[in-house]
Amino acid sequence: MKQKLKTHKAISKRVKITATGKLLRRKVAISHLRRNKSSRSVRAADKAFALARGDARRVRRLLPYAGR
Repeated sequence: MKQKLKTHKAISKRVKITATGKLLRRKVAISHLRRNKSSRSVRAADKAFALARGDARRVRRLLPYAGR
């Protein structure tokens, strides 16, 4: 019998998967030194962004049971 694959827990906490199968991530450097950043850049960084296609392919390997 084949063993189950393990989910990479760090990635599973950092990435959300949409119903269509896209991977969403947060922008970086948003909580560090936030008061020095402009309100506009802080608001822009609060949104979720789609992972780049090459990165998404690598991340999917770490999430074997994530929806496709």
